[in-house]
Amino acid sequence: MADDLICVGVIMGAFGVHGELRVKSFTTKPEDIARYPLSDASGKRRFDLALGRPVKNGFSARIEGVLTREQADGLRGVQLFTARSALPNLPDDEFYHADLIGLAVHDTGGQLLGHVKAVQNHGATDLLEIARPCLKGSVLLPFTRAVVPTVDLAAGRLVADPPEGAL
Repeated sequence: MADDLICVGVIMGAFGVHGELRVKSFTTKPEDIARYPLSDASGKRRFDLALGRPVKNGFSARIEGVLTREQADGLRGVQLFTARSALPNLPDDEFYHADLIGLAVHDTGGQLLGHVKAVQNHGATDLLEIARPCLKGSVLLPFTRAVVPTVDLAAGRLVADPPEGAL
């Protein structure tokens, strides 16, 4: 995947029998996904997405050249990417998930706790999955100002004050 591509959605499969797709958007305003030039992870295959109506967990959509249910199902699981430069700039206290992945995580005393492996969201809040150097598994920390008071993208690190017993 090219370094400047950000995943903004995924094709969930067919919707109906005439080539429509079900698309899940990861953008702040879900309907904004159609505003961006979209491609696959390699950047080689382009998708011109036309959104239809909202459906469970996303939108119905059409992609030029996809005319049958079988073609639509063949795209199931394809992630939709756009160039980082196409995305809007964020306020100082907001971050794209892709920018957080790989950051070093230090505690308030400066000790390295690990690195951000992934950002997950199961409904309540974003969770940082922290890969610890001394553990096989990872640890989940809520991505809130109380637990993560400092994010310094330029320095490639964040400071965490994990709840007692979390680590």
